[in-house]
Amino acid sequence: MDPRTTDYALLDFGDGRRLDRFGTVIVDRPAPGVADVPVLDPGAWTTACARFGRAAGADDLAGWDPAAALPSAWDVVIEGLRLELRPTPAGQVGLFPEHAEPAAWAADRARAAGARLGRPPEILNLFAYTGLATLALARAGARVAHVDASRPAVAWARRNASRAGLDDAPVRWIVDDARAFVAREARRRRRYDGVVLDPPAYGHAPRGGAAWRLEADLAELLSGCAALTGPAPAFFVLTAHTTGFDAAELRAGIGGAFGDMLARGAEVIPLGVRRPDGRQLPAGLAIRWGS
Repeated sequence: MDPRTTDYALLDFGDGRRLDRFGTVIVDRPAPGVADVPVLDPGAWTTACARFGRAAGADDLAGWDPAAALPSAWDVVIEGLRLELRPTPAGQVGLFPEHAEPAAWAADRARAAGARLGRPPEILNLFAYTGLATLALARAGARVAHVDASRPAVAWARRNASRAGLDDAPVRWIVDDARAFVAREARRRRRYDGVVLDPPAYGHAPRGGAAWRLEADLAELLSGCAALTGPAPAFFVLTAHTTGFDAAELRAGIGGAFGDMLARGAEVIPLGVRRPDGRQLPAGLAIRWGS
């Protein structure tokens, strides 16, 4: 399968919305970061199968309209990986397209690390969702610990592994709070060669644990990751969708955990996807470092 094959396209964005094509399914969804940007192609929006949001004048929760126009599930190919998508009550479909480039970057670093180490690199993927990065890493020869607090998300990721032909890949599928898992791995003296994480601004913990809050909890989690890798991992990539962190704050967080040398060498890039004409829909920042 050609790894360049992709079934995704950003068709337009603006007026607080985004228009995405996932395979043959086109959806119109909120994008608060472009509320002040005008749409470029108004006619394209008429092609959407469904729109996520509140109906005009409605006070109830947002939803898909018309919900019946969307398939209950469908497959797409992203970076050569076959993935299952489905509409969720939160307005997602099981894939953040802006993660494709960081996942490919991490897979390249994992492949290089494996060649340098002479063994499969051990990679920790936290807040791993439905598995795009995990499967890209596994395909590159890595052994991956896939950790997410959502049992349905981990089950979804395992279905994606099957669709991608990676059923037998060396992946540990773990439903757990990222902080608790990292702390346990440190007590076990487990070591990892690289870390990928996509922490949300807020998240529930499984089994009634403490909720995750990015601004309060990120620094401790990063220090825990550094304890598992040492001060110079083969690579590290953090994607941050929240507008609460700028590049300097991300560097400071990395420096506090891994040391100033790694922080100074880390690359901070805009996280997002582009229309065919090059306009980028902003989706936060990514900070990454590779030896």
